[in-house]
Amino acid sequence: MSVVAAIIPARGGSKGVPGKNLRRVGGVPLITRAVRAAQAASNVDLVVVTTDDDAIATVAADAGARVIRRPAHLAGDTASSESAVLHALETLAAHGIDVGIVAFLQATSPFIPSERVQDAVAAVRAGRYDSIFSAHETYGFLWRRGDDGIAEPINHAASHRPRRQDREPHYLETGAFYVFDAAGFRTAGHRFFGRVGIVEVPERTAIEIDDVEQLARASALAPLVEEPARISARAVVTDFDGVHTDDTALVDQDGRELVRVSRSDGMGVGILRRGGIPVLILSTETNPVVAARAAKLRADVRQGVDDKASALRAWASAVGVALDDVAYLGNDINDLSAMALVGWPIAVADAHPAVRAQARVVLARPGGSGAVRELVDRLSTD
Repeated sequence: MSVVAAIIPARGGSKGVPGKNLRRVGGVPLITRAVRAAQAASNVDLVVVTTDDDAIATVAADAGARVIRRPAHLAGDTASSESAVLHALETLAAHGIDVGIVAFLQATSPFIPSERVQDAVAAVRAGRYDSIFSAHETYGFLWRRGDDGIAEPINHAASHRPRRQDREPHYLETGAFYVFDAAGFRTAGHRFFGRVGIVEVPERTAIEIDDVEQLARASALAPLVEEPARISARAVVTDFDGVHTDDTALVDQDGRELVRVSRSDGMGVGILRRGGIPVLILSTETNPVVAARAAKLRADVRQGVDDKASALRAWASAVGVALDDVAYLGNDINDLSAMALVGWPIAVADAHPAVRAQARVVLARPGGSGAVRELVDRLSTD
């Protein structure tokens, strides 16, 4: 019996955004996001990543994809995505896997709606279409520049500007995914053949990353487009200043510092401790108040840490928790290296913009005002 295979081409070379397919949006590498989107479509049987890059191969495999190594001549700037898909189909066939339908996903689209992939596969399987692509509806007036630089209308008459409700909608291809009959694709050699259909996706998901500005925009949109209801983590690591505190301090005449902390945060750490979830407070500064608070909470603490990433990696190894299962709650740029390592990078509400952009979840509460407790309340231990 033939299978439905999701094939995700992801080459290592990218001039616009170096290392693009491994860059994170919402705290998750783009290639991992694409793999997860394909896995979440219930009628996809196999998820394949075709790549020439060792790091991409490792991340894709860790996410649960089957990896096909693409030869160099199919991974250059001039190589087409179709050639990568054809090579993947040939490789799968050589291993006895008969692919009947291909779902071709692009990792450069970070917000692929799995349910729409599922709908597209169902439509091709039912024989309604031979190929189908994702698009969103648009009523925009389109123009082009002529050879002399003069603007010319494309989908309307310049002399007549009908109201939106009187205009025919057009559909803008998003580039997120294409689904097609595998045999027809082999014959045609391209993704649009036979009866071509459209599956509509929400416009908010229709962003394709080709440059750093689009990457920044996608990172800013991530918490709004897909903020998860529950946080799935087996260990929690937090910064101290700006997370357990509001990032201010009172200094008396002897130079001693006092900070304000939240009792609800303390209750939250207690809930984690009773649930057997390891907790670490990781601080760049060395301050008696940090040690005193950690002791009261009975949490692990590391102070005076310049390299938070290395300290986090060592602690996670010591407690036996994979980094993908760690939630790290931060607020400022010295947290970025640690956030880049974990599966759940989380930002307090008033975090630095760069931290918010890297976060998979942005909390509603600011530091010192119950942010830790909010994380705990949203934690799923299933």
